Amino acid sequence: MKSNFSILIKGVLFVSLLFTFWSCNDENEIENRSWQLVWEDEFDGPAGQMLDASKWNYDIGRGPNNDGWGNQELQTYTDNTDNVSLDGEGNLVITARSAGTFTSGRITTKGKFEQAYGRFEAKIKTPYGPGIWPAFWMLGNDIDIVDWPQCGEIDIMELRGQEPNIIHGSLHGPGYSGGSPITGSFGFVNDRFDVDFHLFAIEWGESFIDFFVDDTLYQRVTPDDAPGEWVYDHPFYILLNVAVGGNYVGFPTPDTPFPQTMVVDYVKVYRQVGQ
Repeated sequence: MKSNFSILIKGVLFVSLLFTFWSCNDENEIENRSWQLVWEDEFDGPAGQMLDASKWNYDIGRGPNNDGWGNQELQTYTDNTDNVSLDGEGNLVITARSAGTFTSGRITTKGKFEQAYGRFEAKIKTPYGPGIWPAFWMLGNDIDIVDWPQCGEIDIMELRGQEPNIIHGSLHGPGYSGGSPITGSFGFVNDRFDVDFHLFAIEWGESFIDFFVDDTLYQRVTPDDAPGEWVYDHPFYILLNVAVGGNYVGFPTPDTPFPQTMVVDYVKVYRQVGQ
């Protein structure tokens, strides 16, 4: 999410075949892991209520340098309940709106919940449309000391709204950031991520990060895969946002419907039992 990169998708059929190969490769089968829940938000509360301030922060504005958060994004992030609120049905709703200018929401657990290793998951129904960029991701908690990408970034789920049937999972670190992340994709042939909720997750240990959609493992990354330093050895915090425009998705078009909402049923974090 942090910076620009372009991924060439050669077709959902190819992606599906790639996943089939992965699932049949014994070397990549995951061992049984036992998890203990350590943090969660199920977003219970009345419609229009703001988020639990003990768990979440709001990022506000257009970034520290007024540059669209380093991505040339078009929206301004707010803490207005028109952009970020509970829906009264146990969901968080982040809404991108267009009313002369674009507004949306970006929330983080920075300074409130940060963890190294474990399972991080969220059940989400995505928005869609050209120029819409939803994301569920993580940044290293040392970002204010070492800056990005040295802090590390884990993109658990990103979606280009013009491709509503494909999500991407990526890592950004020193030597593999911007246009050259470590990345993989998961796609549907006859479904879309904006039609229903799907579970996006990573399972992260000292020597691996596994990426899942609906408990299907589609990508494993290890230190040997990193062309630069492996920086996933310290606590990270969680972010959720919906960007409008930016160098990853391009501009909205007249065919992009507004408002656009990302609906989040829950976010949960686990620690592996015995660690």
